[in-house]
Amino acid sequence: MSFLAIDVGNTRLKWALYEGPHPGARATAQGAEFLDNIDRLAETAWARLPAPRCMLGCVVASDAVKHRVEAQMEHWDISPQWVISSSQEAGLSNGYDHPARLGPDRWVAMIGAWHRMQALGPRRPIVVAMVGTAVTVEAIDANGRFLGGYILPGHGIMLRALESGTAGLHVPTGEVRPFPTNTSDALTSGGTYAIAGAMERMVQHVRAHCGAEPWCVMAGGAGWKMAPSLSTPFELRDTLIFDGLLQIAAHRGFCDRI
Repeated sequence: MSFLAIDVGNTRLKWALYEGPHPGARATAQGAEFLDNIDRLAETAWARLPAPRCMLGCVVASDAVKHRVEAQMEHWDISPQWVISSSQEAGLSNGYDHPARLGPDRWVAMIGAWHRMQALGPRRPIVVAMVGTAVTVEAIDANGRFLGGYILPGHGIMLRALESGTAGLHVPTGEVRPFPTNTSDALTSGGTYAIAGAMERMVQHVRAHCGAEPWCVMAGGAGWKMAPSLSTPFELRDTLIFDGLLQIAAHRGFCDRI
């Protein structure tokens, strides 16, 4: 019973085909496309795939983008299913003021992190960071309750904001340095350390609130760039959203009902 997992972000669509809708299932195919190119998926990457038995995805892009993705699945006899954040799912409870307004990518990634942490040993609080077009930093206590999180611009958005709002800052990307001595390095270092500061501040808050050292995990296309600039170690796990989708599919058992 093959299972298609889809993560539609602000910039790219990532997908993976698994042998089944359960944690630990083997991925038999996977890929990623920029959103500008998704209208050709049915003719390219997805044309060679065997028809999935079912699918589950999360989407943070517009409804128009979601409909474009659904159109590419019409050659398969499956009903698209998309995660909407809820008050509780797969062992995690949602402390957001309005649970359904929490971004589904944030919710799914936290579910993936929660179950990943339990597989590693005794329960601990968690800090989950996703570093992409936007950056989110989430806190989960040791009982599986989402406490809250930050949203801040990703590095590219920061640079574009500075370029549009400041005269003369049209410079190439530089290096991260402790004491930048040129504008390119100053911009790159400033953006990187701003994100690192938000991540490490959340770690401090979780330590104080929970009285325990959190497990820290990071995902997202730019996550690997952040690791050298962090004083707190974060495990890099790019599959957090897919991990969460597999957990949700298994807990709902919805593929068995289709």
